[in-house]
Amino acid sequence: MIQRQHSNQRMSQLVSFADLVWTAGQVAKNPSEDMAGQTHQVLAQIDALLKDAGSDKSRLISANIWVSDISQFDQMNAVWDAWVDSKNTPVRACVESRLARPELLVEIQVIAAKA
Repeated sequence: MIQRQHSNQRMSQLVSFADLVWTAGQVAKNPSEDMAGQTHQVLAQIDALLKDAGSDKSRLISANIWVSDISQFDQMNAVWDAWVDSKNTPVRACVESRLARPELLVEIQVIAAKA
């Protein structure tokens, strides 16, 4: 059965099916912060969503990351590297992209297995 959480008329922030969990792309709620600050916010939101679904970052399968300025890639990676479970790293893609609003610097979407 497909389960949808934190939904509105446009989208769900979290969808589970069988033993898999998908998050919507997460962006900073306070976009006044720099790349590192926004990345911290996004990863905290992902932690909360995964917990709601009965999973956690050690069960990540894949991650898609969009950054608005690739020259800030190292700042995002420093936060990511401190957060990700180094024994259970997911497959990952990271690209430079224009995001939904100019003040947004990073967006991250993940797929994980349920615990």
